[in-house]
Amino acid sequence: MIVKTVLEEEGLTLSEVKEIFTELTTPRSEEEFTYEFRRALDHVNTFAKLTASQSRQLVNELKSLEKMKGEIAIRIADILPLSKDEVRSIYAKERFSLTEAELDEILDIIARFY
Repeated sequence: MIVKTVLEEEGLTLSEVKEIFTELTTPRSEEEFTYEFRRALDHVNTFAKLTASQSRQLVNELKSLEKMKGEIAIRIADILPLSKDEVRSIYAKERFSLTEAELDEILDIIARFY
């Protein structure tokens, strides 16, 4: 029996996935890909708003904040919320709430990249 294990796992933003998909699709025609791949490619082309380097830089800056997890930073980089209510909705499942100052700090970081 062959056992496979996950050696490493890293979350990617939509912009980074778009860059990877672009590299995969460059030498080929679109008919060569499965339906699922074409739908995923269409999704990232529609919703990725930043470049891959900008989104990774945004995630790294957000991770430096006190109450920021990597998964939440990636979600924020994908969605790019513009209001405090949108940021609160991203944090809705967490066991803590953010103060007004923390919300302002997150929105200030996002505003630099928008």
